[in-house]
Amino acid sequence: MGKPSKILLQTTIQTAAEDWSIARFSMLADYLGQLRDPDGAPVFEVVARDRGPLDRPDPVLSELEESDFAAMWLFAVDVGDGLSAEECTAISRFRARGGGLMVTRDHQDLGSSVCTLGGVGAAHHFHSKNQDPDESRRQIDDPFTTYISWPNYHSGANGDFQTIKIVGDVHPVLSDAASESGAIRFLPSHPHEGAVGAPADDPTARVIAMGVSKVTGAAFNLAVAFEPSPDGGPAMAQSTFHHFADYNWNPAVGAPRFVSEPPGEALARSPQARRDVRLYARNLALWLAGQPVDRPVHDAVLDGLHQDMVLDEELEESFPASDPPAATRRGG
Repeated sequence: MGKPSKILLQTTIQTAAEDWSIARFSMLADYLGQLRDPDGAPVFEVVARDRGPLDRPDPVLSELEESDFAAMWLFAVDVGDGLSAEECTAISRFRARGGGLMVTRDHQDLGSSVCTLGGVGAAHHFHSKNQDPDESRRQIDDPFTTYISWPNYHSGANGDFQTIKIVGDVHPVLSDAASESGAIRFLPSHPHEGAVGAPADDPTARVIAMGVSKVTGAAFNLAVAFEPSPDGGPAMAQSTFHHFADYNWNPAVGAPRFVSEPPGEALARSPQARRDVRLYARNLALWLAGQPVDRPVHDAVLDGLHQDMVLDEELEESFPASDPPAATRRGG
């Protein structure tokens, strides 16, 4: 029986009740923590934390290269000051020694402290740093939240989901053996996603999934994968941390007070979309930790969602779409 792979879920801010602190990613942590191998042993050991005070090196981030973590999921939720040069160097060395790294941010300049991270930092485009090389994309996409500027792609309301477009061959992180297409179809939506792209000078990087703006119809990148190589471990650049936030998986848990957009409820009504969201997280966790995505894993959550999907299909067959009892039984 092997030891569980140790995963760090890390934000770039100190703990704050009214911000995107690590407590607002608890559903992801709980989900990954419940995965078991065929012998019943945990697949992952999950450590979730916020950063320490900004006036000194963070004790974990600044020594990440020397840690026993297999992978780090970095939620860059700061306004540009979340990582010091020393910490960025340590994180870059962590990946250089083979560690897996997922780096995600949000709109405009939110999370722009990641720009100097080796390799994966260059995949993130912001309003005032490392701007998108395509100048035509340096414009507002979401017109509704007027105090937020570009990049801000509107893929839908928090609590709803978006249909993704697979780019190129299906990447292992997007694979779904139960799907007719062999790929995951849905991810959470967000009113103003950030911008990512494959650095032109990095042959290990490619865009693997795209979304479409519900306002302008513009296509935009959702995820950029960096394949493991002698220069570093696997990495993923993600357009928004809202793909993993509790609020996007279940808006009923609430959000920081400054969130002003009304949430949707489409994800709550779709077992298939909820399954895809969690399967993506599972695949990503396995891939970043250097494990086969198709390894046998007991997943109680996906098993339960599969049963919900079967019930959903049975109800669709039993009741006309306009039949009130069917709508009632499928609610919630």
